[in-house]
Formats: sequence, C-alpha cells, structure tokens
Amino acid sequence: MRELVVVGSISLDGVMQAPGTPDEDGSGGFEHGGWLPPFFDDELGAFMGETMGKPFDMVLGRRTYDILAAYWPTAPAESGAEPLNSATKYVASRSAAPDLPWQRSVLLRGDAAEAVAELKRHDGPELQVHGSGDLIRTLWRAGLIDRFRLVIAPIVLGSGKRMFADDAPAGALSLIDSRTTAKGVTMATYEPAGKVTTGSFAG
Repeated sequence: MRELVVVGSISLDGVMQAPGTPDEDGSGGFEHGGWLPPFFDDELGAFMGETMGKPFDMVLGRRTYDILAAYWPTAPAESGAEPLNSATKYVASRSAAPDLPWQRSVLLRGDAAEAVAELKRHDGPELQVHGSGDLIRTLWRAGLIDRFRLVIAPIVLGSGKRMFADDAPAGALSLIDSRTTAKGVTMATYEPAGKVTTGSFAG
C-alpha cells in the first residue's frame, strides 16, 4: 500500500500561500508571495533533498497543478526540476476535461478522496501532496494522510490561504522528527495519532 505524504511550507500562523515567488499566487489580494526564500540555507536544502531525492508521484489540486505546470516543465536543470517532471501527477479537478499539459499528468476522475484511496491501494512510489490546500483538507477529512513533512518558517503573514480552515476535523499528531535551522526554520515530520485528548493542568 502506498503512503500519502503532505509536503508543505507554512508560516507560523499556518499560511501556505505562495511561498516560492512573489507572483506564484496572488489570489485574494495576497501580497506576501515569496516569503520562504529568505530563510533558505543548506540545512533546509538538505531536508528538501531528502523529501524529493527518492521516487515519488504527486497528488495535486487543479490550482496548484496550474501554478507548478507554468514553471517546472521548462525550468533549468540546476533548479531541481527533474524529480517533479519525472513524477506522475494525479490531478483532482472539478472540470470534466481540464487541460493538463505537464508531462505524465493523469486526471483523477470522480470523488477525489475515493480516487486517492484507490491509488493508495496499488503498488508504487510514495504519493506526495504539494500545495493544494483544498485537497489536503479533503484527504485529512477522509483519513487518507499518512505523514506531514512541513517547513515552518518563523514569520507571521496575517492573511492568506491556510493549510487547515476552521471546519477541519480535530485530530492529534505525533512528532516523528524535528530539526531547526540556523535561520529559525523548523523542519518537522508528523504522523496522525488519532483523536485529540483533552484535560486540565494540575494546580
């Protein structure tokens, strides 16, 4: 059975919108695109290399697919484009016949959660979700996420698309691994750990 891993970069207040470049995604009037590169260093590069240095396929929402497909197919080799271009891209879309020009792109037909559950049942490389906040929330609600590999930047953006909205189902996570770079970026790996437990502090 294939594992499904969410690979994401978020701010301290949970914003995941447009980490890479200023013009990546300005929807909703977002003005802080390109907030992650100032924190990049060799430690962060190594973490990303670990994540993408093995065979993987991708599961993407349509908006994220369009953003990535506009850059990576023609990106220079030194940018690290090869793993993304060689991966099979499974795309969830509300359109019945979307334009999917990026090589090795496959439309997920029908209900997205059911389609991803079927993908997981077959042999193959790890499935990675990049960006795709709406899809992440759908997959979390369906209990299909096996792991989160998150880059958490020490910055508060105040607005923008967040990984989880207020109506996300509650759920606990176990910290599997955590490292912090010299620039204050936390690189953390979590796995779902069942229901949230509550209690009180001893007085």
